[in-house]
Amino acid sequence: MLALIAFVGLLLAYANGANDNFKGVATLFGSGTADYRRALVWATITTALGSVTALVLARGLLQSFTGKGLVSAATVGDPSFPAAVALAAGLTVLLATRFGFPVSTTHALIGAMVGAGLLASPDGVNGSKLASGFMLPLLTSPVIAVLGAVLIYPPLRSLRRRMGVSQETCVCVGQVIVGVVPGTLSPEQAFRAVSLPKIATGTRATCRVRYGGTVFGLQARPVLDALHYLSAGAVSFARGLNDTPKIAALLLVGEMAAPGVALTAVGAIIAVGGLTAARRVARTMSLRVTEMNPGQGFVANLVTAGLVIGASAFALPVSTTHVSCGSLFGIGAVTRRAHWKTIGAILLAWITTLPLAGALGAVFMLVLRDGIG
Repeated sequence: MLALIAFVGLLLAYANGANDNFKGVATLFGSGTADYRRALVWATITTALGSVTALVLARGLLQSFTGKGLVSAATVGDPSFPAAVALAAGLTVLLATRFGFPVSTTHALIGAMVGAGLLASPDGVNGSKLASGFMLPLLTSPVIAVLGAVLIYPPLRSLRRRMGVSQETCVCVGQVIVGVVPGTLSPEQAFRAVSLPKIATGTRATCRVRYGGTVFGLQARPVLDALHYLSAGAVSFARGLNDTPKIAALLLVGEMAAPGVALTAVGAIIAVGGLTAARRVARTMSLRVTEMNPGQGFVANLVTAGLVIGASAFALPVSTTHVSCGSLFGIGAVTRRAHWKTIGAILLAWITTLPLAGALGAVFMLVLRDGIG
């Protein structure tokens, strides 16, 4: 049974990496600041740093997600419980990843713990612990993220304009820049404004907004691109810090692994999942939630990183998925470029995560408990 728990715990880590790793750098890819591969490598490196830092800063989350306080001590000590939780949460996240939906591993874990706990624990689930310790941070954090983006972006945009940093639209064919037009133009307007060369089959013309002018005597574009990279790295770091201990907690059952070993193993498998299976969710987060330029992506990242790092320090189980999506929703609302159909589909996926994981948790708990018996 301990071997099964280790396997399904690492399977959940893989699912988490596949669904979550790209979320921190979605704004880099979506704004055209980086291509997919470069953004993915940056996400992997910074997420791994967050996983390592969790050894020191996120021990509280490591304890919270063993299930202590939510279900009885006897249930937590039953090897069937963490195995059922990991299987249910992992399958839920893998299904969402298959269809390109950015869902919360945290939500899946909580739903699975509740479903398995209701079936296994004679005392049921601690409702007050569930409400205050888990659901309240999860439900309020995306709302705070939306409000943060709505409130922070307009003054920063005004500051950028007062500093004389302008916007320009760059038209590219493949990796070659064929024209730069002042201002923010739609693709159709930008293509009409430049003379496009003959395009080889399989190559397409694209355009993206970038910054011009200077900041304190330095060219604005490389400075702002560097800040955008740092902010995306901060989000990925925060995700590794917040998510790794939640999954590693499953490997502490029966003292099969020391906390440091569990965190390291989970962090490594999260990286593998992100490198091999992140593309579907990457496209949803980067291209289908809202159109954005580098400055808007930078603001969304600042809001996300601040909320998730702060929550990790206080052992609050917020969802990086919900916070990062909330920030993008806020940016899309301010710029009026949100893709509400996609946002609606994401919200529906969020709503179904808890009951699906709960039902699977109960089913797996029943199967594993009877199998052991």
